[in-house]
Amino acid sequence: MAIDHNSSPNGLTTIFWDNDSVKLIDQTKLPEKLQTITCFTYLDVAESIKRLAIRGAPAIGVAAAMGLALCAVKSTSSTKAKIMDELKSAYKILLKTRPTAINLKWGLDVVLEEAEKYESVEDIKKFAVACAVRMSQEDIAINRKLGRFGSDLIKDGDVVMTHCNAGALATVSYGTALGVIRSVKESGKKISVIATETRPVMQGSRLTAFELVHDEIDVSLVPDTAVGYLMANKMIDKVIVGADRILKSGHVYNKIGTYQVALLSKSHGIPFYVAAPLSTFDLCSETSDITIEERSVEEVTKIGDKRIAPAGVRIFNPAFDLTPPELIAGIITEKGVIVPPYEKNVKALFNSP
Repeated sequence: MAIDHNSSPNGLTTIFWDNDSVKLIDQTKLPEKLQTITCFTYLDVAESIKRLAIRGAPAIGVAAAMGLALCAVKSTSSTKAKIMDELKSAYKILLKTRPTAINLKWGLDVVLEEAEKYESVEDIKKFAVACAVRMSQEDIAINRKLGRFGSDLIKDGDVVMTHCNAGALATVSYGTALGVIRSVKESGKKISVIATETRPVMQGSRLTAFELVHDEIDVSLVPDTAVGYLMANKMIDKVIVGADRILKSGHVYNKIGTYQVALLSKSHGIPFYVAAPLSTFDLCSETSDITIEERSVEEVTKIGDKRIAPAGVRIFNPAFDLTPPELIAGIITEKGVIVPPYEKNVKALFNSP
């Protein structure tokens, strides 16, 4: 069972199942090389997530699901009890790879719950794989729906800013924030995109700019420090970002730097939108429950092999920040755009058919 990556909407498929292995674009090689790597075990998938070979909340949700499916198909267990023990051990290892994005846990939960339904080892293997593949296919359809809702918010001629990468490379193929951009293009409206470089790992310059150039969408790249200048000079009409976790209150966790972009947007009267599938929502947690991942100091002290900070300096490198709901004009989902008051309207959306 495999997703046809050659027929993806934009020619970029981040991850797909292929003959009892998982293939994914190694995003650490971009933009110099568009290179696919193969994961043969769930530990390979876990390592790929940890080192950011695959990243982006929806993409790592599918990656985690496929990692658990790999654990199932590679198992030599002869009983349900033994294979479920293996899956639960793999679940714990995959869950620890990145603590902030909720989609990762969601992907693991969906496959584990599917596996629990069956009694025979062969059925567990078969349906775990089918479940993970189905999730990857649904991801594209969900993001297309989300993109169409978001497209209605963008006017012909708008200049849209985005931060980090919420595109095909952050999902299976189409994108959330960049899915909106792609949908706008498909609708015939002409827009321009401003991508922030998104330090320290440069997802904006390495990934977002790469995707948009690849798709022949008008894009300009700016330093993170230029956001206020562009907004003050009325060069931005809308901002659209992705999300790694959204609480029922409308609080949004996303790549570090999102909060300051949102603050500047509010200060300059620019609508700030978040685009994310319903799988990114966490309806159970409070802000005090969420762990903000802190990443390697080398991401800050080095560019490649070149040191850019003095040895011995203390480094603080949080990967995400929290944007409060009062800064957000709307949250774009596959079921429509949620507007304030978020607590009431998030609940209503989830309860709607």
